[in-house]
Amino acid sequence: MRSAEWSQCGAEVISFRRATCKLAGFGSELFCGAEYRIYGTRFGASFGQAYNLSMNLLKSLAAVSSITMLSRVLGFVRDTIIARAFGAGMATDAFFIAFKLPNLLRRIFAEGAFSQAFVPILAEYKSQQGEEATRTFVAYVTGLLTLALAIVTVLGVVFAPWVIWATAPGFADTPEKFKLTSDLLRVTFPYILLISLSSLAGAILNTWNRFSVPAFVPTLLNLAMIFFALFLTPYFHPPVMALGWAVLAGGLLQLLYQLPHLKKIGMLVLPRLNLRDTGVWRVMKQMLPAMLGVSVSQISLIINTIFASFLVAGSVSWMYYADRLMELPSGVLGVALGTILLPILSKTYASRDRHEYSRILDWGLRLCFLLVLPCTLALGLLAEPLTVSLFQYGKFDAVDAAMTQRALVAYSVGLLGIIVIKVLAPGFYAQQNIRTPVKIAIFTLMVTQLFNVLFVYVIHLAHAGLALAISVGACLNALLLFWQLRKQDLFQPQPGWPMFLGKLIIAVVAMSAVLLGLMHVMPAWSDGEMLQRFLRLGALVLAGVVTYFGTLLLLGFRVRHFARKAIL
Repeated sequence: MRSAEWSQCGAEVISFRRATCKLAGFGSELFCGAEYRIYGTRFGASFGQAYNLSMNLLKSLAAVSSITMLSRVLGFVRDTIIARAFGAGMATDAFFIAFKLPNLLRRIFAEGAFSQAFVPILAEYKSQQGEEATRTFVAYVTGLLTLALAIVTVLGVVFAPWVIWATAPGFADTPEKFKLTSDLLRVTFPYILLISLSSLAGAILNTWNRFSVPAFVPTLLNLAMIFFALFLTPYFHPPVMALGWAVLAGGLLQLLYQLPHLKKIGMLVLPRLNLRDTGVWRVMKQMLPAMLGVSVSQISLIINTIFASFLVAGSVSWMYYADRLMELPSGVLGVALGTILLPILSKTYASRDRHEYSRILDWGLRLCFLLVLPCTLALGLLAEPLTVSLFQYGKFDAVDAAMTQRALVAYSVGLLGIIVIKVLAPGFYAQQNIRTPVKIAIFTLMVTQLFNVLFVYVIHLAHAGLALAISVGACLNALLLFWQLRKQDLFQPQPGWPMFLGKLIIAVVAMSAVLLGLMHVMPAWSDGEMLQRFLRLGALVLAGVVTYFGTLLLLGFRVRHFARKAIL
């Protein structure tokens, strides 16, 4: 076939792609997969080159989400076992507080501030400085992070009672509860060091597009906690201490698992300390505002914990179980999107391709609305089936389930906002602009505390009011991030949004009608054994998924419309 004929073939393909995208509500062909350059060359050869030189972002998202889903499912198994063995009382309140504090600091030192500061600079080193310079940079950053975390860990273990007094002062009224929480915190605090180094390894692997390895890592913590809860509880006194040691074992497994994968990409280096290195100081300079921003969100959670410690016994546990259910979609979708978008946006920004930068953000937002909008409605509608089927066994009674449901419904209000933040915030971090999201986070923190007072003490929503305040704050944060991206001309929405949202609303309404109809004819959720409840819950979820995506299919949506290509 002559070159002119191949060009004609290419033109016809492009015309078809434009037509199908407009049918799906996009308004252009920008979201119809890779934009292959087929003029003047053979279509087949051009297609092959594009495929070999790029990676499908949608497939990466699917892989990360699937692995994350496995972790979340194991997390639910873990929580079901804990709920059945310990219920929602003093022992579980003590453990959840002791486990929450290292998690908060982990997000400050690793997953939050550190990744935001480290990944864009690492992407720059990878693309511009060469492998040896990148290895040296990683060694220096690892050395400084290890030293800082070691100091924090020692201080946390030594001053554990004071930490508990500051973060959960309501526990001080019950000496037994206070002592148990302090003992658990001493055991779990070294988890900060282990999981932060694990998160550092994960950030490096994500930059090399090895997304599946860090995504699998949380599974190891869940497996460790399940094993300790099932088999080692009798060997500890009190039994809940087994969970504390499980956290420590899980953190060690998470770190060790990633080391061979770092070796494969040539980034397994010994930590070195060099405070004069310019790259290290660039990371530190970015970390300070990033730590402030991440700390703001974590401070909000600590304040909520303080509020909850003064409420009736069990409030902390009810909030925890509702939070775990809310984290299923936020972890599977929000974290997965954020994990993939940050390194890709960093590479795009480093290459000065602002048009592609905006389109990737638009792609992330469309996927967010496509997948999260039904989850938001489903989480509120299925609050009772979820809590009763997963947790209402043994010492976790009907009252505990009802209280957890209230918090879950309140959390569902802000689910979309929580995940949209995961998409929009990397838009700032990728260009090494951390100050803007920090300012927004500080303002949101102040507003959230006003809502805490309003919902808990004025409207008297108790622990559900705390969850609702977080939801409202998240929605406000997302709106302000979007406004700033548009104001700074960093993001230009692609054509077709009104039609896109209209079709989503039709599909969501159809899904809600099916769910409500099926729940109306089903027996009480407390009836039957665990397997029976799970089968009914599974049938509901399956019916909702089929209805939603089936409606979208009828409206013209196709998976290929969301195919995007990553920059390697």
